[in-house]
Amino acid sequence: MSTRKTPNTPASPKRAGTKRKLNGSPSVRKVCVVVNSRANYARIKSVMRAIQRHNRLELQLVVGASALLYRYGNVVDLIRADGFEPSSVVYSIVEGENPTTMAKSTGMGIIELSSQFENLQPDIVLTVADRFETMATAIAASYMNIPLAHTQGGEVTGSIDESVRHAITKLSHIHFPATERAHDYVVRMGEAPDTVHLTGCPAIDLLVDTDLSLSANLFDEDRGTGAPLDPSKPYIVVLQHPVTTEYGSGFDQISATLEAVDRLDMQTVWLWPNVDAGSDDVSKGLRMYREENPEADVHFYRNFPAEDYARLINNAAALVGNSSSALREGAFLGVPAVNVGTRQQGREHAANVRHAAYDGAQIERTVREQIEHGRYESSDMFGDGHAGVRIANLLAESEIYIQKQLAYQ
Repeated sequence: MSTRKTPNTPASPKRAGTKRKLNGSPSVRKVCVVVNSRANYARIKSVMRAIQRHNRLELQLVVGASALLYRYGNVVDLIRADGFEPSSVVYSIVEGENPTTMAKSTGMGIIELSSQFENLQPDIVLTVADRFETMATAIAASYMNIPLAHTQGGEVTGSIDESVRHAITKLSHIHFPATERAHDYVVRMGEAPDTVHLTGCPAIDLLVDTDLSLSANLFDEDRGTGAPLDPSKPYIVVLQHPVTTEYGSGFDQISATLEAVDRLDMQTVWLWPNVDAGSDDVSKGLRMYREENPEADVHFYRNFPAEDYARLINNAAALVGNSSSALREGAFLGVPAVNVGTRQQGREHAANVRHAAYDGAQIERTVREQIEHGRYESSDMFGDGHAGVRIANLLAESEIYIQKQLAYQ
């Protein structure tokens, strides 16, 4: 992909806002990365590594929310296994998986993170994408006059994530969008062009840096529950999250996908949904199916390490559900994908993606067509594998102003 720092618009007006003074050594900036979920980690890991290796940056790491919970894969254990020791952990998830608990979890996150930022005194806080935990990070940092850096701004999606992403953009002081269109959208939202840097998505870095061949022990039965899987035979990967703006419909939505998978009668790797409102309804559908169809050729997993997940989807016959990884990483890998429902409505995607409604017959038909088509040409629309280093260099070198102004040209 090509990269650029500003669009073809007049230069930003000179700003008189206050620059952030560095704490500690004047030559080293402390960058606090906040990881709150399995998706967060996969999409910031290469940046963390690049910060760790940069002689003008010091990595601070806060791990919180669902990344600390067993039912979502104990992501904190994977983080430690990769050599990153958290500076602190933050428990902020309120049980219930409904709209009220999402709002309360966001509030808890603000309270807990503000205490951690006070203790750590970072020069910059770096947050990822569009989740409610990301909103808590953005509010805490910006109200504490800590410059906020944001990845994956400017993208269009469905669900509440659409609103949250753009709200975080307006709170952020330096932006690292992944695509040309996202870059232009951030600038058109009134962000100063010299603060918006097209870097690509760090998730693509993992694909470039990982041996993507399928390991013989990837499907070890002790990593999940369900039918044993044979890595030498074709399989599909399903990951479907609740849609928060369609709360109450999760059971019916997942039932349509389960119907399609049952009809396909093919080896299936099914990953558990995230913590968003409606997760209980989706999980209920999965548990009922598992109990009523003990012979089904489906194995359920809580999580995979980021590199194993890359191997998993790279070797799949098709990706099914509503995870952005099917559109983002799937584009680079050229893996056939079927996007179900509205969660990714409007998001950019490459030729590898086809869409289906919440209809079992339509999902089944579209998956069969995608499997028959086979691999697509690789697309670098979301990145070329070097985002982490670009972002680290920008964090080390950029002048950052905490006073923001609209910068429409």
